Amino acid sequence: MTAGSGLVHAELSPAAFKRDGGPMEILQLWVNLPARLKMTRPRYVGVQREGIPRIALPQGAGHLNLVSGAFADEVGPIASLTGVFMSTVELRRDARVALPAPEGRSVLLYVVRGAVRIGGETVVDQWHLVRFNDDGAAIMVEAQADTLLLFGHADPIGEPVVARGPFVMNTEQEIQQALMDYQAGMFHRARPA
Repeated sequence: MTAGSGLVHAELSPAAFKRDGGPMEILQLWVNLPARLKMTRPRYVGVQREGIPRIALPQGAGHLNLVSGAFADEVGPIASLTGVFMSTVELRRDARVALPAPEGRSVLLYVVRGAVRIGGETVVDQWHLVRFNDDGAAIMVEAQADTLLLFGHADPIGEPVVARGPFVMNTEQEIQQALMDYQAGMFHRARPA
């Protein structure tokens, strides 16, 4: 979803889940936009699992599920306005893999399940986030158990950030304007594409 110039949305559970319950896992990541794109037209793209390329990693290490960006001659279904690369990575226990960490980009890895050793040294357990230096080309990851990672990278924006509630802008004045626009009913209601 691109909130852009203003979007009202609600995250709702499916009727069957509301009725019957069951396990549900949600991981939400908000990505900022640079000032020049803050007022872009809002949009929503719904993607189901079968619409996400599942790419086998070398030596049977596991799979990379490509959400946005390009990897191994595949392109993810979400077109990022700022060139964000985002994926989930499924690794089998004891698998080793080099993940792309292009120089100059902000690189993150979040352990959803399992644990990994990074660079042969640091062990990162479930529910921990690692942000890497921007001075390399790849990071070596070794799964300590069957593991699921959120892995991505993007160009740093390098602009001030002011956040209040669901609003993220560059100045306090822009936040105040966003609040007034919301109260005046100027935000769009998105419908799935």
